[in-house]
Amino acid sequence: MSQIIETYGNLLFEAMGQTLVLALWGLLFGCLLGIVFGLMSVVDSKICKGISLVYVNLIRGVPLIVLAFFVFYGVPYGLRTIFGIRSTLTALQAGTICLALNCGAYMSEIIRAGIQAIDKGQMEAARSLGLPYWRSMFKIVFPQAVKNMIPSIVNQFIITLKDTSILSVIGFPELVNKAQNVIAITFKSFETWAIVAVMYLVVILILQQVAKALERRLNRGR
Repeated sequence: MSQIIETYGNLLFEAMGQTLVLALWGLLFGCLLGIVFGLMSVVDSKICKGISLVYVNLIRGVPLIVLAFFVFYGVPYGLRTIFGIRSTLTALQAGTICLALNCGAYMSEIIRAGIQAIDKGQMEAARSLGLPYWRSMFKIVFPQAVKNMIPSIVNQFIITLKDTSILSVIGFPELVNKAQNVIAITFKSFETWAIVAVMYLVVILILQQVAKALERRLNRGR
């Protein structure tokens, strides 16, 4: 095991960095999608609620590995076949899109629940003062909801980080992908996967402590 760390440690740490970058991009764009579809799910419009419901159920109902293959292979093929557009996606682009779509569906539910947890009187009071709906939402309701959502967002980042391992199937150089390369060279699968497991465990434990610290701080501020 020490020989693997000495020889391939830099490679695995670099792959861990790639994994964190991909997870951050996925969470960032996932949050944007979550805000859009989360807000659509709470407005007084059957069309908006229907669109949000279809998106959430569709993405959550498709395994992430299937979504990864569809985005990486299916989308370029569809663009070429239907529209005659010859384009390809890099593993980073496809991985980011895949994680963003998947993360966005869960973030949408987090945001919907966060907004609905705020007393309806807050919105009614803002509207009674003459504020438009969206201004009341973003100035009064949404900032309060965000405080409740922060621990859940950190937990979603942890889930997204673990989901990056699935993207090794499309060749993105994340930790699992590089570990497979190391095993192909050294034939030491037990030691390599043990190192990878410890690396994931350390990062995830740190993120869990961050989530708990944020939750305690928010609870004290109430």
